[in-house]
Amino acid sequence: MSPEALNSLFSILIGFAFAGALVSGFQVFATRPAGFGLLQQGVAPKTFAAVPFLVFAAPFIIMRNTLRGARLENRRFEFVMMATIIAGFWSMMSGTFFLMTLRATGVLG
Repeated sequence: MSPEALNSLFSILIGFAFAGALVSGFQVFATRPAGFGLLQQGVAPKTFAAVPFLVFAAPFIIMRNTLRGARLENRRFEFVMMATIIAGFWSMMSGTFFLMTLRATGVLG
């Protein structure tokens, strides 16, 4: 496996792990699952605070909603595959940003 492919895989895994940790933390404190409905609360400070949270938590939320919809609503394979690709790409981007931030702060070498 090439170093670039390994780096991309690591970014995807870190992105999904970070998204899962954010959503799990939200669910512990809010006692309800996180979702994109956080943006539908009108113009309020907590709506603006939800945007950065959702930027990093979106891959987990997309996959959770997709897998639940595939089970309950018998969604087509193509829809599930497209949502998985979108969540994976989003996870890679957020994981890359997270790793770059760790490198910039000196946590990673």
